[in-house]
Amino acid sequence: MMEQLMKLWSFDVVVWRGFLFSALILNFIFACQLFFLQPLVSALDTKPGDAAALFERVTQNVKVKKYREALNDLNSAIEADPALSEAYWHRASVLRQLCRYEESEESYKKFLEMKPRDSAAEKELSQMHQAKSALDSATNLLDTGDIKRALEYIDKVVLVFSPACSKAKLLKVKLLLADKDYSGVISEAGYILKEDEDNLEALLLRGRAYYYLADHDVALRHYQKGLRSDPEHGELKKTYFGLKNLLKKTKSAEDNASKGKLRLAVEEYKAALAMDPNHSAHNVNLHLGLCKVLVKLGRGKDAISSCSEALELDGELIDALVQRGEAKLLTEDWEGAVADLKEAAEKSPQDRNIREVLMRAERSLKLSQRKDWYKILGVSKTASVSEIKKAYKKLALQWHPDKNVDNREEAENKFREIAAAYEVLGDEDKRTRYDQGEDIEDMGSGMGGGGFNPFGGGGQQFTFHFEGGFPGGGGGFGGFHF
Repeated sequence: MMEQLMKLWSFDVVVWRGFLFSALILNFIFACQLFFLQPLVSALDTKPGDAAALFERVTQNVKVKKYREALNDLNSAIEADPALSEAYWHRASVLRQLCRYEESEESYKKFLEMKPRDSAAEKELSQMHQAKSALDSATNLLDTGDIKRALEYIDKVVLVFSPACSKAKLLKVKLLLADKDYSGVISEAGYILKEDEDNLEALLLRGRAYYYLADHDVALRHYQKGLRSDPEHGELKKTYFGLKNLLKKTKSAEDNASKGKLRLAVEEYKAALAMDPNHSAHNVNLHLGLCKVLVKLGRGKDAISSCSEALELDGELIDALVQRGEAKLLTEDWEGAVADLKEAAEKSPQDRNIREVLMRAERSLKLSQRKDWYKILGVSKTASVSEIKKAYKKLALQWHPDKNVDNREEAENKFREIAAAYEVLGDEDKRTRYDQGEDIEDMGSGMGGGGFNPFGGGGQQFTFHFEGGFPGGGGGFGGFHF
């Protein structure tokens, strides 16, 4: 009897344990449904209010750019109820905005299978095709260099129908960089980085914009941030170390110039310029630095070339105008020097140094325009008095009008010029003043009246009489005596 009671009690315990275990399993299943499937069950109960709540949540997620959450909700809803047509349409729209065009087209077509000839869905599908085509066209136009048209495709089509398209946004930044709209690059890449601060391509492009604006410190910070995320990123490494080398080479050139190592500075400046010929904002300073060194070395022609390069990049660079003016003085281009220095003085009227250089150039120009008496007599500026007299005698005999009957007019002009040259250079006081640059143009014109006897003194006498014209037909030079 006791044994039977024990068996019965054991059987009851087993039954109760089984019952409790089953209850726990059912509770677990219910909890899973409650926490994980309730939103979808609500949408699948064919209750319009519940489905509307799901789509409203999707819409709100899209508004705050939570596209992943929106797609997760829609994908789960479709998985739970493949017949939920509206979910396909919403998913197609989200995918279109993200420019995931193949997936978007598939969802649009699935919806249209369920709801044929739905005009709104058909319109969106058409817009999706336009956006895809425009994105492809803009990509090709970047390669061919038609930047303006490519930007129109991006702004007026792609980003209208696919406003969340990261590919299009990055393409726009590349187009702006190619168009040298560096402020635009900084702005557009900044928007991308606000949404994804570790977007390596946006960091690279924005850093390049700062680089081409010669804001090198900011450029380096962008490159460094990208390399912290991916130390082996090829383009970031290349641009980062390229900029570091450029700055190093530039500093070396400037240091050598300041230490007076001018020839070494020239080589360093040239090497820095060769590193990136397109870096205009930085190269303008390299060209100017090179010009200054070349002026100090007396290499006027090369200096003019370097300063002209700087002015091509920045026509308002006053220092380059001044240095080019100095270089033109070295090459004896007096008029060119005055023109450059006048322009510089007009742009900086308070600069006393520019005015002083301009006055020097104007004086050189004036001196260059007077007659070169030394050249007329064919002697050097260091010629002795006897050398000057000897040259004068020779030329006076050669060009005396009485000895040049066939070309009398030319001879008369030459003879007067030779005599005028001797009148200045043969007088020690006049020659000194002439050499000092004084304005003595009229010194050589004192040939009228009386007789002009440049060879006074003993020995052979050469007397030239000027009044009364030339012999024969109205008078002429007096007798030619020796």
